[in-house]
Amino acid sequence: MLLYVTLGSNDLAQSSRFYDAALKALGIERRVTEEDEIGYAHPSDTRCRLWVVKPYDGQAASFGNGSMTALKAQHRADVDAFYYAALQHGGRDEGAPGLRPFHPNFYACYVRDPDGNKVSAVCENAE
Repeated sequence: MLLYVTLGSNDLAQSSRFYDAALKALGIERRVTEEDEIGYAHPSDTRCRLWVVKPYDGQAASFGNGSMTALKAQHRADVDAFYYAALQHGGRDEGAPGLRPFHPNFYACYVRDPDGNKVSAVCENAE
């Protein structure tokens, strides 16, 4: 259903350090580096699905209250690795890894990136 997601940033260098480390835990890599945007994709994908960008209108980036991007993890250990890498690279805790009440195998964590965007890693497998 989704083609891609963009997240605003006021400091792409800081964002690249954060996302490079956190997304590596999920097998997602940076494929595009431009002056005003960086793009990430899973190795099996032919295009970037997550973009971190300077806002097009030239105004400061801001985050939306109630907005969140959830990223798929294959294993619960990947969720843990994402969470700890995010915190070590400028992220803020919004919910440590653990099971959530959405269904018996919904294992997730929640962080804020350096610009305040809320990002989650979710594993829906039993392991």
